[in-house]
Amino acid sequence: MKPDSAAPGLPAADDRDAGLVETRLRGEEVFHGRFLKVQCDTVRLPGGREATREFIRHPGAVMVVPLLRDGRLLLERQYRHPMGQVMLEFPAGKLDPQESPLACGRRELREETGYRAREWAYAGVLHNAIAYSDEAIHILFARDLIEGPAALDEGEFVECLSMSVEELDAACRDGRVTDAKTLIGLLWLQRWQQGAWPLAWQAGEA
Repeated sequence: MKPDSAAPGLPAADDRDAGLVETRLRGEEVFHGRFLKVQCDTVRLPGGREATREFIRHPGAVMVVPLLRDGRLLLERQYRHPMGQVMLEFPAGKLDPQESPLACGRRELREETGYRAREWAYAGVLHNAIAYSDEAIHILFARDLIEGPAALDEGEFVECLSMSVEELDAACRDGRVTDAKTLIGLLWLQRWQQGAWPLAWQAGEA
């Protein structure tokens, strides 16, 4: 598993980036919400002109791909206000201050579904809206699940269900699943099952 750190890794810049990189000149925070912030920066473009960049600062999040003992996947249905509809997705939640991805994944899985996992693996990180947000979502896998009671926050309503990999694949193909992190979670799962993207499992909760 990747070191227990909340900071996502990014590929190192190389010489080919020189003609593409924008230089930040100044900036200000134009909105500070309960957990989202909106930043407006002035940058110098590679050609020398100036431009503004508005984007959302996000504390980061974790998504868990939970594997049930029968090989099925544990998913959630919940209403997402920006979309105005119930969405099907893998369990996920935002990082608390100074919280590691593994600790966040354990907490979110237990609170939202009631399950704990005996084994965990860190897969990687995804950036789901690079044009207007710095949000990084860490991808974790959990298996050998132990069922227990959920502990949803007040005002949180989640319905859990299980699906086979084939059923989720069909739902993605048919457009019934459009959530970016869940689509990427399924891709990572299938590549791992094919032996192409290995996972390093470690002991989790007893």
